Amino acid sequence: MTAPDLAALSSISAQIDELQTRITAMAERYGTTPDSAIAADLYSVERALLTAARALARAAASMDRT
Repeated sequence: MTAPDLAALSSISAQIDELQTRITAMAERYGTTPDSAIAADLYSVERALLTAARALARAAASMDRT
């Protein structure tokens, strides 16, 4: 059961990476506008996605060891 789960985590991780890239680009666009509060919120989302990616990596590493 580990191989399918590792594959699923890999796919999810790739999706999170893509979302993080898109969110960062959007935050950068808003960072130099009067709507910089939007950029701050988007950077918060970026950090949350980074945290999620790290947690998924730890889970995958733990699965891989079993």
